[in-house]
Amino acid sequence: MRQKINEVPKKNCIIIEVNDEAIVLAETYINEGALSNKSYNDALHIALATLNNSEVLASWNFKHIVNLNRIRLYNSINLKLNYRMIEIRTPREILKPTNDG
Repeated sequence: MRQKINEVPKKNCIIIEVNDEAIVLAETYINEGALSNKSYNDALHIALATLNNSEVLASWNFKHIVNLNRIRLYNSINLKLNYRMIEIRTPREILKPTNDG
């Protein structure tokens, strides 16, 4: 299933650059207790998806990203800061199944 990312059409892929707003939001997730400092890259990933209005953030990271309690924390922080809520799911939930899987 992890190889499915290669099936995403290139036209649907964009490159997102880190900016100051994303860094501040990621640090806010950490300061508010949604994640620890050790998970800074995960916090930045969520912040970038939020700020770029991603429809869904797909991840296999069940400990730090696809975790209901943490998703609630990310979204409460987002709402408090006037950002939109973010949908976070596993790739399995959002990719169409093929005949072999």
